[in-house]
Amino acid sequence: MCEDDHAGTGPGRRALFVTGAAAALTLGSVSFASAEGRNNQGARDQRTRTVRGTLPPGSPDFVYVPVEVPPGVREIHVAYTYDRPAVPAGTQGNALDIGLFDERGTELGGRGFRGWSGGARTEFFVRADEATPGYVPGPVRAGVWHIALGPYTVAPQGLSYEIAITLTYGEQGEGVRPVYPPERAKGRGRAWYRGDCHLHSVYSDGRYTLAEIAGLARAAGLDFINSSEHNTHSAHAHWADLAGDDLLVLLGEEVTTRNGHVVALGTDAGTFVDWRYRARDNRFGRFARQIRRAGGLVVPAHPHATCIGCNWKFGFGEADAVEVWNGAYGPDDEVALADWDGMLVASVRDGQGGRGWIPAMGSSDSHRAPDVIGRPQTVVLADDLTREAIQEGIRAGRSYVAESAKVSLAFTASGGRGEHAGIGERLRVDQDTPVTVRLEVTGAPRCTVRFVTDQGVLFTSGPLPVSGSGVVEWRTTASYAAYVRAEVRHEAAAGPVPGALAAFTNPVFLGRR
Repeated sequence: MCEDDHAGTGPGRRALFVTGAAAALTLGSVSFASAEGRNNQGARDQRTRTVRGTLPPGSPDFVYVPVEVPPGVREIHVAYTYDRPAVPAGTQGNALDIGLFDERGTELGGRGFRGWSGGARTEFFVRADEATPGYVPGPVRAGVWHIALGPYTVAPQGLSYEIAITLTYGEQGEGVRPVYPPERAKGRGRAWYRGDCHLHSVYSDGRYTLAEIAGLARAAGLDFINSSEHNTHSAHAHWADLAGDDLLVLLGEEVTTRNGHVVALGTDAGTFVDWRYRARDNRFGRFARQIRRAGGLVVPAHPHATCIGCNWKFGFGEADAVEVWNGAYGPDDEVALADWDGMLVASVRDGQGGRGWIPAMGSSDSHRAPDVIGRPQTVVLADDLTREAIQEGIRAGRSYVAESAKVSLAFTASGGRGEHAGIGERLRVDQDTPVTVRLEVTGAPRCTVRFVTDQGVLFTSGPLPVSGSGVVEWRTTASYAAYVRAEVRHEAAAGPVPGALAAFTNPVFLGRR
């Protein structure tokens, strides 16, 4: 093995390309000798180049290191380190993400995308037959590849990094044809199906293996899950053996931008969605449309989360649903619930009569123990346990969110002549026709029920019995309530939020509009 140093930030070795808010810095190229004439004498022939540099505060979102890959390379291996100096309280330290693009380039859209591990790994490799989780196996073709650095946060002292790039020469391995999970499982016909659509494994920044996720999903009583790794689709080809008649595995991605995260839910197998833009770049609509063209749903995730870059800034004009409850119920979920309710109010106030409303969902966003897969879960009324049917139920809002499989709800509204409607539907009655709203609950001991309308909370029940089962009814009219949705809440002393949710429903709309 040979090793050379290459100063990646020397004078004249970089150029700044500004692409809106998400500016990119491209450093000077790292070159390697051709494989021709090299004699490995029975040993694996490798060569390593090391790049060192420092990024100042205010660096662009992405810094690209071009690597000139000659013919005859079998594998690319990258390892990196960076400093983590002490910073004053309240000041962000250093965090540096990393990924890889091949000779097809770094243009927005990801044609050359070969993987992303964010800050979860310190090294990775790519070759024809295999790759580190988070990365996509495939031919190592000659040309200019790019290591992508993402300075997530930079300390006031700057961020000093070192990247070791190792090429292994030799014959390419035999490529592996990907096999994807089926889009159908053995369902129960039209029924309520439970799912968790936001999960992470070792294929991004999680610690769960795919097998562990599948096992925990089954143990949690789930019927379907959605693969949603950060900024990579690399897990798609590894779910086939873990799906089954009892578990539908949808494929997607958590598109993790610097201005919020969005879950691509149930896209075509092998779909990659780029994340390298900010809200003021005016590019999100392009990628939302890509998600839908690939058969997926656009679901903004944890819109009021407080982590850096997590707060949603793209608006909801492209959303098919919104993730209102994320993981263990906390203050940011309470804010998201209130914000979503405000969107419901706007949909009826603006004369849409609820026709333009955005359904709510909940997912666990589990990464590792003690994160609980299936807390919460979205329970969907679907015609069968298929990708298309589950998505149609979510898009229509025929769903509720529960903290576990122990909690079940049945929520209806009925009029005086036998008219009735369920979750996500409209009860078409005159404005003054008496309407009975009925909620049946199981699995919610000592919880209270609230009926929430466009006028606010108009009814609160007493505590349910310790058995957790009960029926709550309330009477209203369409003139008094344009919609009604139900919340089931724990006793005030339970959980990090007083009266934390045990479950909530999407609304039933009332009236003829």
